[in-house]
Amino acid sequence: MRTSLTLAAAVAATVLTLSACGAGGGDEETVGQESDGVTTLTVGVSPVPHGDILRFVDENLAEDAGLDLEIKEFTDYTAPNKALVDGDLDANYFQHLPYYESEVEGQGYELAHFEGVHIEPFALYSETLENIEDLPDGATIGINNDPSNQGRALDLLAQAGVIGLADGVDAVTATIHDVADNPKNLEFVEADAAQLARTLADTDASVINGNNALEAGLSPTEDSILVEDGEGNPYSNFLAVRAGDETNEAIIALDDLLHSDEVKQYIEDTWSDGAVLPAF
Repeated sequence: MRTSLTLAAAVAATVLTLSACGAGGGDEETVGQESDGVTTLTVGVSPVPHGDILRFVDENLAEDAGLDLEIKEFTDYTAPNKALVDGDLDANYFQHLPYYESEVEGQGYELAHFEGVHIEPFALYSETLENIEDLPDGATIGINNDPSNQGRALDLLAQAGVIGLADGVDAVTATIHDVADNPKNLEFVEADAAQLARTLADTDASVINGNNALEAGLSPTEDSILVEDGEGNPYSNFLAVRAGDETNEAIIALDDLLHSDEVKQYIEDTWSDGAVLPAF
């Protein structure tokens, strides 16, 4: 069984079991709605590519597994985990491990997660520049304002030698205040992830999340001036549930479908340019 429960979530689940209180927590009897041998699961997703992948599962694979998926789309990253712990969702599929861990630690959510399904490479886009070397002195760079994705964006720039991070700083948790070497005197403009593609014309370049770029019709491999390497990438997106629900049969069946050969082929065929990559 492909499950991985973080230490923070495991501790939280133990506390819940002992105290029967807290910010959420799983109960297998409350997962989904069963009727005539079919379990309906309500799953929260980002529209692209998560929603597309889950719709493929629902339309092509779910019925044979005894599942019916009700898909709810969210554009606000803070909403799907809250909806999950509030019981409005049975699972969500929108986040990577650094963001998940920041939510568990920062919000006290009691969650569990499965292994990664796909990766959306981060990339630097510009409407005026053709190459990363063309960044002018004092260029404005749009960047995510949420901590886990801001570090990822800065690491992209650092790996390309555009900036340098302070010694000892973990790239996953880095912020613009950890930039120690800035030879081009770049000015970072922080914004919500969903806004970066819409305001691209207002910056010299912006680091944009893969799903937001896709929604804006941008390909990280074809339209960017700098793209993240997919190999060994720790930012794969996975299915998350309330702590305790990771052993639910319907949830396990859904995760198995997300890791099926059919889904892998769908990802490779749909995003043949590498804008979305299978993580398994």
